[in-house]
Amino acid sequence: MGFVIRWVFAFLLLAATYNPTQWNYVSWSLANYETNLSLTVLFGLILLVGYIIYLRATLRSIGVFGMVLVLAVVGTVLWVLFDQGIISLDNPTINTWIAIVALSVVLAIGLSWSIVRRRLSGQADMDDVDE
Repeated sequence: MGFVIRWVFAFLLLAATYNPTQWNYVSWSLANYETNLSLTVLFGLILLVGYIIYLRATLRSIGVFGMVLVLAVVGTVLWVLFDQGIISLDNPTINTWIAIVALSVVLAIGLSWSIVRRRLSGQADMDDVDE
């Protein structure tokens, strides 16, 4: 259940930043930054904090190579789904949502990997010694 929660928050972070609807930070800030500059900066900083938390944890637990490897596995799963005719890549809106899901899976795995490794191996990371 912990992984699902981490994935949902990663998905919400990415979707809140950009998605193919009008309900995202990028579209809203481009339309309203002149009249609501303070809110634009505040919301941008809140999103930045979320990205820093996820990216820092992901880079520390699986590194850049791990991120590329997880993204390659997710990409290959998408390729198999496309090759089997389960999904179609003709719609750019669907492609954007697929990319958001794929990237959120990478971030969720990165955030969860230290916990999984500790449970599998019994070894704690140096940051976990206080627990």
